[in-house]
Parts: sequence; C-alpha cells; structure tokens
Amino acid sequence: MSSLSTTRMSSRGQVVIPEEIRRELNLKPGSQFVVVGGKGVVVLKAVSSPSMEEFEDLISEARKRARTAGLRSIDIRTAIAKVRARR
Repeated sequence: MSSLSTTRMSSRGQVVIPEEIRRELNLKPGSQFVVVGGKGVVVLKAVSSPSMEEFEDLISEARKRARTAGLRSIDIRTAIAKVRARR
C-alpha cells in the first residue's frame, strides 16, 4: 500500500479510514469489509460483489468442477432438502 496514516477508534468502536486512503481505494459510504484480527494486528479487506462477467465465469468454473467430481443435479437438490429439513 502506498499510503500510510494513523487514526483512532471511537468509544463506539468506529474507526475512520483517512480520506486519502478512501480516495485511493475508491471506498464509498456503505463499502463492506472483512475484518481479521489476531496477534496485535487488525486487517480490513474491502469486499465487493463480482461483476456479471466475473459471476458468469465463477458459475462456469463451478459447473466444470461439479461435472469432473460426478455431481448431479439430484445430489444438489437432495443436499438442499436435508438442510431445510433440519430447521
């Protein structure tokens, strides 16, 4: 990362991401993050939904892997029915 800055946490646990970093990463109000913490380190990783093209590529790859593994549509429907029955 090319930007370095400091910030503080509020009494409500809120942390402000400095403006320069928000601009550099194109972060907008409502941006979502994965938060990982441990051993004195907190990491925020911005997450976003894939574009339709990326989503189609992901689905295509998932279908190829399912075919390779011998997974059938009935296997998926059966698994979904089992999970729904547990509720």
